[in-house]
Amino acid sequence: MSTSLDETLRTAVRELADGAGPAPDLAARSLGRGRRLRRRRRVTAAAAALVAVAAVTLPFVLFRPRPTPPPPVTTTPSPAVRPTPGADWARKPLMLPGDWVVTRAQATDGSGKGVLLDRGRARYFSTNRYYGIAPAPTGSLVAVTDATHPRQVGIIDLTSGKTRWYEVGRTFTGPTWSPDGRRLLLTGPLDHFGFVVLDLDGTRKTHPVDMKRFLCTDYCFFVWTRDGREVALQQTDPNRTRSESARHPRRGVQLFSADDGRPTRFEPVPGDPAGPWAWSPDGKHVVVQGQQEPLLVETATGRVVNPLPTADVVWVTDDRLLYRRPNGSRDFVLADTAGRELVRQPLPKQLIDLEVSVAPR
Repeated sequence: MSTSLDETLRTAVRELADGAGPAPDLAARSLGRGRRLRRRRRVTAAAAALVAVAAVTLPFVLFRPRPTPPPPVTTTPSPAVRPTPGADWARKPLMLPGDWVVTRAQATDGSGKGVLLDRGRARYFSTNRYYGIAPAPTGSLVAVTDATHPRQVGIIDLTSGKTRWYEVGRTFTGPTWSPDGRRLLLTGPLDHFGFVVLDLDGTRKTHPVDMKRFLCTDYCFFVWTRDGREVALQQTDPNRTRSESARHPRRGVQLFSADDGRPTRFEPVPGDPAGPWAWSPDGKHVVVQGQQEPLLVETATGRVVNPLPTADVVWVTDDRLLYRRPNGSRDFVLADTAGRELVRQPLPKQLIDLEVSVAPR
């Protein structure tokens, strides 16, 4: 290429360069686009990270066991406490929860000291003449025993003041009244095991019981049933181990007719009823002294419903029990069948250390 041609080309290029103006926003657009790309990458990365965290966390939250709620707080309501009888308590019958009344309170040291309710006069009087006193659950009659009449039972009519003595022989236990207050029951006589039923007219019926057939090896005594038609005897379980250091295990109670002494039926309850009021009014339950503790059980099956503080109870209704607390101040309480105290009645201080008998009002 010639020199003139080279010069001509250079001149043309300079002229083109001089005519092309600069793009003033090109750098700004480039920077802005770069920032937008970086921001989009950061958002995309953050979103990806969030999805990854959610993918790990969500299943953990879904399958994590729910915390166990705290158990509900249950409180046993306090029983209603009646006031302690005042100094003039002996001037009227001592009423207990459930409309029962104290009929007798007596020392257990053999002195015979105590008080007895005279229903006719509606007040108590002191007594120390007889070591055994058993007021009837209704009416004005009282059965008594003492050392000067070892083979007899006396029946006192508080209304007339008369006492009649009846021959019953030497027995193991003192007399207990039928629930209707018309007959007396004793365990014995000593020469052959059985029970004696004494009517108010002095008629005595002695019913021997075969101890080999109806096995009883400790605490063997007869008690009335609630309707007064039968008497019950606890039965030792021959298939379980017996020890002299504990009550012998029971297989149930055998019932006998109070009229003729024949065996009538068997109830598979694992313990000893204390008396006629130990059976509920409907006959479905009974309270017994078990081998270790007092028990509320079903009469038909012997199933233990629950333990109770004492076996010496009276059923007021089919779901209410009246008993004396075994410890402390020994108040009388009305309780439900679970042993929850509903009403508490303190006794006068003069009676706290005495044995107390109760009966329906």
